[in-house]
Amino acid sequence: MRLRSLLLLFVLACGALPAFGQEIDESLVAPVPPPRPAEFGGTDQPADSDGEAGPDTPADGGELGAGPDRPDFSGITDPQPVTLSARLTDDGPFIPDGLVWRVFDTRTDETGELALVAKSEDATATLSLPPGEYIMHVAYGRAQASDTMFVEPGPNTHTIVFEVGGLRLSAMISGDVPIPSDLLRFDIYSNGPNGRVTVAENVAPDELIHLNAGIYSITSRFGAVNAVVRSELRVEPGQITEATLYQKAAQVALRLVSEEGGEAIADVEWTIKTPDGETIFSDIGAFPATVLAEGDYLALAKLGDDVFNREFEVTAGSPREVEILTTVY
Repeated sequence: MRLRSLLLLFVLACGALPAFGQEIDESLVAPVPPPRPAEFGGTDQPADSDGEAGPDTPADGGELGAGPDRPDFSGITDPQPVTLSARLTDDGPFIPDGLVWRVFDTRTDETGELALVAKSEDATATLSLPPGEYIMHVAYGRAQASDTMFVEPGPNTHTIVFEVGGLRLSAMISGDVPIPSDLLRFDIYSNGPNGRVTVAENVAPDELIHLNAGIYSITSRFGAVNAVVRSELRVEPGQITEATLYQKAAQVALRLVSEEGGEAIADVEWTIKTPDGETIFSDIGAFPATVLAEGDYLALAKLGDDVFNREFEVTAGSPREVEILTTVY
């Protein structure tokens, strides 16, 4: 595997980041609020099954409102101007595109979800909200961040600093043999508190994906049978990580012929089995093709009541043909 990191900030400054056009994941659910700051009467511990104080519960068990160091604006209900923006680093440029902002109430509704009070897809979101406490959540591609936000009378400006990087994946066959892009896909996973979490599936090669900084498990799939490679990659904040994974596999085309190099016979029922008898591929036609990992295989070609077979070996490299002769039977 080859891995290369580039400065994401340089790409942003040039305004040429392909992932700005990537599809926004609308399946995002309301984020879990971070703990209410202790200086505002909250507790740093989430609620547990015994009903102890959580992020929406002040330490004294009273109502959410003004903390000891924050004025009480509960009597003001007029919406106030709020401006939201995001950076990749504290002193970096503002992210110019590709953001989706959601603002939630701090209390859950009867369904247990946080109520969505505002949404914007502008890079710099301009909202109007009554004074109070909110949870702001921003998605940048598949990267996400959330924070507590206090709206006070007058102009309010809030900036989130993303711990986000970019990931661009590609793959080749061992020996630097190119792989057709339509036969190659990637899946990205992360480790969550409840086990492995799917971050992205069926990612095309060379697609730039924005992710929260961290370690990810990558699965490279060449074709649809058994050519699979797995690896772990670290995404660094403010950088693009480029990685090339290597497949030990090859494209294989099958032909049933009456003589070596002859014309392929049509309407053949094909089956490929592993040495232990597992069927991993089947098709009907004169020129079926698939991708197989390195190893030994048995090809079966059924033509009417006759079945022809051939054992063959796959080694990593360029596409190859496997011919089965009817004249040897």
